[in-house]
Amino acid sequence: MEDDTARGSASTDDPRTSPGDDDTDDHTSAQGLATRGTQSPSGGERDPASVGVPSPSSIPDRSRASSGTVYLVGAGPGDPDLLTVRARWLIETADVIFHDALVRETLLESLPATAEIVDVGKRVEYKTPQSEINDLLVERASAGDAVVRLKGGDPFVFGRGGEEAQHLTDHGVPFQIVPGVSSVLAAPGVAGVPLTHRDVASRFTVITGHETPEKDESALDWDAISAAVESGGTLVILMGVRTLERNVTALRTHGVCGEKPVALVQKATWDDQQVVRGTLETIVDRVESEGVEPPATAVVGDVAAIRDEIEAELTPFEPA
Repeated sequence: MEDDTARGSASTDDPRTSPGDDDTDDHTSAQGLATRGTQSPSGGERDPASVGVPSPSSIPDRSRASSGTVYLVGAGPGDPDLLTVRARWLIETADVIFHDALVRETLLESLPATAEIVDVGKRVEYKTPQSEINDLLVERASAGDAVVRLKGGDPFVFGRGGEEAQHLTDHGVPFQIVPGVSSVLAAPGVAGVPLTHRDVASRFTVITGHETPEKDESALDWDAISAAVESGGTLVILMGVRTLERNVTALRTHGVCGEKPVALVQKATWDDQQVVRGTLETIVDRVESEGVEPPATAVVGDVAAIRDEIEAELTPFEPA
């Protein structure tokens, strides 16, 4: 089933704007809800020093998770080092943490033993219904727990954070939004692909790959998107591995040149991060030959070729 939040695109002319992530079902992992209390998912105790976990006594009162409140927290692209300070403080003082499928194993292993950890991810083999997640948030906050809803990337960009905020409001549950580093920015960034460049691109557009070009009543205007890319704009496609060929065909059909540069970043900031370069004409075959798997972020536009110029001196991101 397609993510209802994925009906459209986000476009910005300001490179300082920071969109986020798609908490959809393009992943594989353990089935169903998994709860952990004192051990890491791998069965061992966490090493706080290895992930920069603060001492509880060092956390300011204003940054501690409060009883009866839900915190919609962006976890960033997956690496624990890219959590915001506020996110880490709230995680350390939460009673229960509900995390999605985009949260990396290393980050899960850094979660506190004092909190109950609940997996509510949406995956190929099992998708936790959004209605169930909504009800769990209300139930636990109403019972007096300090609740962290940990989402890959940013909670308000293709992350259903807006839906959860509405549900919490309808039930009178106080909540707070904690922005995260989105893969919209992180994936191109660690790959050496600037979304904007004074000599190349002054705007970028973000869409989800989960909305197929053939979808009835699509909210995506492929004429406008293609015109923007062909005229020098940048297009970022989140979670687009499985629909890559259809999206490429849509761009070509609507007038984008086959030589337009493309970069595809698999699992940005994860241990198995991979970057594949090509053009609209070659990228589908390149992705298949390199065995790229989701989650991945595609960048279409002239900025993708800048990676080729700077790659020789670009130090690879070293995951925690």
